[in-house]
Amino acid sequence: MIELAFLPLALQAAAMFFDEVHFHRHRGLSRWERIGHPLDTGTVLACFGVAIVALPTPRWLVVYAALAGFSCLFITKDEPVHARECSPGEHWLHAVLFVLHPIVLAAVALLWARGLRTFVVAQAAMTFAFGAYQLLYWNLPWRPSWSRRSTRVR
Repeated sequence: MIELAFLPLALQAAAMFFDEVHFHRHRGLSRWERIGHPLDTGTVLACFGVAIVALPTPRWLVVYAALAGFSCLFITKDEPVHARECSPGEHWLHAVLFVLHPIVLAAVALLWARGLRTFVVAQAAMTFAFGAYQLLYWNLPWRPSWSRRSTRVR
């Protein structure tokens, strides 16, 4: 039954990949999103970090839950920007991602509680790599001109 914990991880990865390669690259990202998306990833990494360095005791589960709750709220900060810039399809995909976000964090907590630390570390490594990509690809001067569509905070 623990195998079901991997389903939301795979669904989120697929949705994030499609959002990135189809929607983000098509419309480009504003400065707000170029800064905010890596910060979103950082809130997820904070949760995973707790699961990597601590045992799943009641105290650490509360810390994880608090960080997860903060992450779930934090990722919604871009919605005013998305309301102006996104197509209906991208809005729908973001809704799917908002639904998956707490499920993914719960799945990782379950893996942590079951002692499957290796999987938590692997998920954290993939998330870190994606965050590094977000930060570097969208914020370095060598990025393609179509990603420079908007350089001001909206």
